[in-house]
Amino acid sequence: MTTTLLSTAGELHARVRAGRRAVVMTMGALHEGHATLIRTARGIAGRDGEVVVTVFVNPLQFGQGEDLDRYPRTLDADLKLAGESGADVVFAPAVDEVYPGGEPQVRITAGPMGERLEGSARPGHFDGMLTVVAKLLHLTRPDVALYGQKDAQQLALIRRMVRDLNFGVEIVGVPTVREDDGLALSSRNRYLSPVERRTALALSSALFAGQDRHAAQEALRARAREVPATRARAEALSAIGESRAAADAHAVATAVPGGPAAVRAAARQVLDEAARLDPPLSLDYLALVDPSDFTEIGHDFTGEAVLAVAARLGATRLIDNLPLTFGAAS
Repeated sequence: MTTTLLSTAGELHARVRAGRRAVVMTMGALHEGHATLIRTARGIAGRDGEVVVTVFVNPLQFGQGEDLDRYPRTLDADLKLAGESGADVVFAPAVDEVYPGGEPQVRITAGPMGERLEGSARPGHFDGMLTVVAKLLHLTRPDVALYGQKDAQQLALIRRMVRDLNFGVEIVGVPTVREDDGLALSSRNRYLSPVERRTALALSSALFAGQDRHAAQEALRARAREVPATRARAEALSAIGESRAAADAHAVATAVPGGPAAVRAAARQVLDEAARLDPPLSLDYLALVDPSDFTEIGHDFTGEAVLAVAARLGATRLIDNLPLTFGAAS
């Protein structure tokens, strides 16, 4: 399809549209993860709607010593991928279009959730992110905006901002897209050397190890619930050779440490091994958090959680996460 490149909000506002406008916000250097977001947006907007992809490298999101200058700018390739994925418009404003008069004096503050994990590692990052998201929501005027779940803390903060400040827009999270070997797609992957990339696989491997431990625990807990610990039931099970299975299920279901602690331990083991590789993985954090506020969950937690990791390979910093469900909610 023909995709129009626009650089001002006035040009975008002048477009006539009949259906819903769906917006995908990016900093460019588009890859298959972005393509998935755009295709999902196309499905939501429908044939009569409009899909707008923003391409803007936001200077407010980059702290001292971060990679603003070397962040890839590939607008021609981005325009091509966006069009092939179903975008009607690529909106690529200049810095002075988004921030007329220089850096804004009034900004969005991310609050306590924005100071944890990524916010602790990158002070001010989430204030800058929310400020530009708020600006772009006003400039593009969408009905729905889509963001990847790979940036789980970012997605949670955007949802909170939209709710707390009464933005009239629907926020949709789209699952993380991975390469065949499990590495989460990221524009920063291109910075990795071949040997660094091999070590980087420890991020997804650690998450999958935690997920596997969690799945085994939940299966055994379910088994324990099916096999009540009564004398009559134990005798019946013994008669058919299942007493050991029942005992094991109950033992695992009540074991300490278990639950979240065991999930963390399984993931940590993979990351500790990666720290001894050449080149080594330098861990920023491994966390198992409540997605409502990104605080660590306790041993008796039930409900939705996020297992998140961030690490460095040389000069490149990568993040990844997986959603998990604990206890009765599963």
